[in-house]
Amino acid sequence: MSPFLLPICISIPFLSGLLLLACKRASFRAIADAALVLSFLTSAFCWMLLISGVNGAYEPVRFAPALALSFSLDGLGRFFVGIVSVLWPLTVLYARSYMKNEEHIAMFFGFFTVSYGATLGVAMADNLFTMYCFYEILTLATVPLVLQPMTKAAVHATRMYFLFSIGGAAFAFAAMMFLLVNGASGSFAPGGNLAAHPFASRDVTYLFWLFGFLGFSVKAAIFPLHAWLPKASVAPTPVTALLHAVAVVKSGAFAVIRLTHYCFGVDLLSGSWAQTVAILLASFTIVYGSSIAVRETHFKRRLAYSTVANLSYILFGAVLMTPAGLSASLMHMAAHANIKILGFFCAGAVLHGTGRTSIYELDGLGRRMPVTFACFTLASFALMGLPPFSGFVSKWQLLTAAAQSSGIAYVGAGALLLSALLTAIYMLTCVRRAWFPARDSNLDGLETVHEASWEMLVPMVLLAAATLLCGVFAKPILAATDAIAFGLI
Repeated sequence: MSPFLLPICISIPFLSGLLLLACKRASFRAIADAALVLSFLTSAFCWMLLISGVNGAYEPVRFAPALALSFSLDGLGRFFVGIVSVLWPLTVLYARSYMKNEEHIAMFFGFFTVSYGATLGVAMADNLFTMYCFYEILTLATVPLVLQPMTKAAVHATRMYFLFSIGGAAFAFAAMMFLLVNGASGSFAPGGNLAAHPFASRDVTYLFWLFGFLGFSVKAAIFPLHAWLPKASVAPTPVTALLHAVAVVKSGAFAVIRLTHYCFGVDLLSGSWAQTVAILLASFTIVYGSSIAVRETHFKRRLAYSTVANLSYILFGAVLMTPAGLSASLMHMAAHANIKILGFFCAGAVLHGTGRTSIYELDGLGRRMPVTFACFTLASFALMGLPPFSGFVSKWQLLTAAAQSSGIAYVGAGALLLSALLTAIYMLTCVRRAWFPARDSNLDGLETVHEASWEMLVPMVLLAAATLLCGVFAKPILAATDAIAFGLI
C-alpha cells in the first residue's frame, strides 16, 4: 500500500481529537461514544496497513536538507503500532464507564484521542527529526490528561511531568543535532548510520549518545529521572494505565531503541564506557523500582514503581546491543504493556467502585469482586514471570540474552533475578489480602461492594486472556521480534 496512507492514519485521531475538544456542551455519552468509535476506526486503519504492508516512505514536508517530516513503517514501527492499536480502544471502552461522573470530559477524551495520533506518529516516523517532533507533541497532549482532576496533587504532578519531559527533550535534541551535524541523515536504518560518518573523538560520540539515552529515558522513567511517574498516578486510571503501560513510557523505550540500533549503531557503541553506564543505570533502576514497590502502600503507586522497574527491563535488553537483547527487549515491551494495563484497570475498578486506595484496604475484596481480582491474580503471576504467562517468556529471553553477553551484563542478570523475587512479594501481598484476609482484618462495608460495569470488565477479561495466550503461543511473537532484531523486517 502507498505510504501516503500513513499520515492519513495519524491524522484521524489527531483531527478528531481536536474536534472533541470543541464539543464542551455535548453530553458525556455523545463524547464518549464518538471517542470510542474513532479509536476503533483508527485501530482498524492501522491493522489494514499492518496486514497489507506499506512500501517506501512518504515525505510531505522538507524544512532543510537534513530536516524533513517523513513517514514509513518498518518492522520495529509495525511492532509498536500493533501494541498501541490493540490496547488503545480497550482503554477508551474502559474510560467510557470510569469517567462517567467526572468533569472536563471534552478535554479528557479530546486530548486522549490526540495522544493516540501522537503515539502513532512516533511509531511511523521515518527519521529521528519526525520522531522527535511527535514525541514532543505527545508530551503536550498528555500534560492536560495528568492535570484532569484539577487538584493540588494533580497540578504538582503535572508540573513535575512537564519539567522532566522538557529537560529530557533538551538532552535528546542535543543527540539529534550531533547526528545531523556529523553527516548522518537521521533516517532509521538497522545497524545505524553514524559509522559511515564517524566523529573524530569516539568519547564525544559516546557522550552524545548517552545524552540521547538519558533524554528519551526520562519518559521510560530511568533512575534518577523517574520521580514524575509515581506522581502522575493521581491522574484518572485510564490515563495512568495509558501513561504507565503504552503511550508515554513505551514511546520513551521505543525512542531509545531507535537512537541506539537505528541511528548511532551498535557496532559503534558496543563495549564503550557509555554502554556500561547505561547498563548499570538500567540494572540499578530495576532493583530500585522493585524495592520501593515492596514498601509502597498505595495501590496505584505500587504499580507505578513496578512500572519504573519493568521499563528498565526493556532498556536493559536494548543496551545489551545484541540481536538477542533487542528481541528480548521487544518481547518484554509487548508483554509488560498487556500485563501492566491490566493491573491498572483492576486497581481502577477497586478505586472507582469502593474508593479504596491502600493495600491494607484490599482485605476480602476478592470475594465481592471475583472477576476483577481473578484478572489481577493472573496479571500478578505474569508480572512475576511464572510460566506459561507472557511475562515468563520475556524475562527468560532477557536472562538468556544477558547470559550470552559478558562482563557488565551479568550485573543486569542479577538485577533481573532479584527483581523477580521482589515482584513476587509486592504483587502476592495484594493477591493474598484480596482472597485470604487475616482473621483480624476489618471487613466492614464489604456488603456494599460489587463488580465494575461490563465496560470495565470486558477489557480486563480480554487482557487477562491475552496474557495467558501470548505466553502459551509465544512463538509467532518471538519470530517477529527476532526478525526485527536481525534486520530482516
